[in-house]
Amino acid sequence: MHRRIVIILAIALLALPAWAATLQRLDFDEMIEKSTAIVRGQVVASSARFHGPVIYTHYRLRVLEQIKGAEAAEVDVVVPGGVANGLRQAFAGAPKLQAGSEYVLFLWTGASGLTTIMGFSQGLFDVHRDIAGGAFAARMATSEAMLDNLGRLVRDEPLRIRFEELRSRVRAAAARGVVR
Repeated sequence: MHRRIVIILAIALLALPAWAATLQRLDFDEMIEKSTAIVRGQVVASSARFHGPVIYTHYRLRVLEQIKGAEAAEVDVVVPGGVANGLRQAFAGAPKLQAGSEYVLFLWTGASGLTTIMGFSQGLFDVHRDIAGGAFAARMATSEAMLDNLGRLVRDEPLRIRFEELRSRVRAAAARGVVR
């Protein structure tokens, strides 16, 4: 009986579309405009569980700074993939967060109520400090296939931004009325 369930689940998973195999490239301002929240947070816990046929890893983050969106002390962010009930799922381009690490995350909460990182790894930035103690957010370029708005294959670029500039760009987007 257990073997039959595993086989049925495997077939169902193979039938899922490969929605993470190719990413749409989002520029920084698009991420600001389309995100429902932008936070600087620290991972305090993680666990994985099924939502339908897909395993999601849930990361609980303590919010250190709310840059955009409703104030919250903590946020639960889900990333497709993980290990639950002895089964492992992996999705190309899905980031992995580390307990205790500090990040800036561009988040989107959909109709399902689940909060995800925009553009998989595109919306996840490591927090660093320079020699003078100033904070900045940075991310490496993703190696996953990416398409621009016209469907052309493009390369991702690494990105580094000082917190002051990030806050300023969010305020500017709000002033233009493009922030949700």
